[in-house]
Amino acid sequence: MQEKTQSRSMTGTPRTNITRRIDLTTLRLFIAICEEGNLTRASQREAIAPSAVSKRMHDLEEVLEVALFERHPNGMALTPAGESLLHHARVTLLNVEKIAVDMAEHARGVRGHVRMLANLSSIVEFLPDDLPGFFRSHELVRLDLQERPSADVVRGVEEGVAEIGICSADVSTRGLERFSYRRDRLVIVVRSDHPLASARDVSFADTLDYDHVGLFATSSIYLRSQYTAQQIGKSIRLRVHVPGFDAVCRMVQAAWVSASFPTVRSRSSVTA
Repeated sequence: MQEKTQSRSMTGTPRTNITRRIDLTTLRLFIAICEEGNLTRASQREAIAPSAVSKRMHDLEEVLEVALFERHPNGMALTPAGESLLHHARVTLLNVEKIAVDMAEHARGVRGHVRMLANLSSIVEFLPDDLPGFFRSHELVRLDLQERPSADVVRGVEEGVAEIGICSADVSTRGLERFSYRRDRLVIVVRSDHPLASARDVSFADTLDYDHVGLFATSSIYLRSQYTAQQIGKSIRLRVHVPGFDAVCRMVQAAWVSASFPTVRSRSSVTA
């Protein structure tokens, strides 16, 4: 007859569910010791007797079966295992705080929480005008909005990081449901002394004879600009990547670009 055996640790003692043996108070005390570098100061900070703190740390090391501290006469230093636990402990307590915030909002009547990822163009151009109307119609809904490149927007919705995303129309949505949101107009920004400054209509091909200031390399605008230049049979003369539209304009305006190398920046159309 086959007997069922209980899972055991390397020390031979039964291994029980660790989540049942580690509590938030112990993690908070562990963080306090790490930040104070001394058990006595940590116990004073948390208003708990030093002996009780010491007992909790001893029990924590027993549960995890690793040494978390190197104990010295003048304080306590973390072991590599302790460094790893410190990261997890801080994340855990931060998540608990987020739970408290979310529950407090529900207690005040908030009925929904929407997580949205959006590319830079939509955040700068369209959402500031559209969101006020949404909030007027949905006063008890909270929106968590994060900026991501278009490809990361799609990936985030796929992985459940957000419920909704706004990305460039030329990015594959890989089977996700999609709707047209807005259409962005292609423009260039140049200095007043630039040869193209007086032109009424400028094609993208016209700009490729001049240096460009571009958005970051993974932005949908930059990727689309590269693709379009290749279709024309040219390449973008890129001088610098910058993180946002304001930085683009400042770089175009800056005097470090010589008169013989005027700078152009193009924004591609963005739909979602």
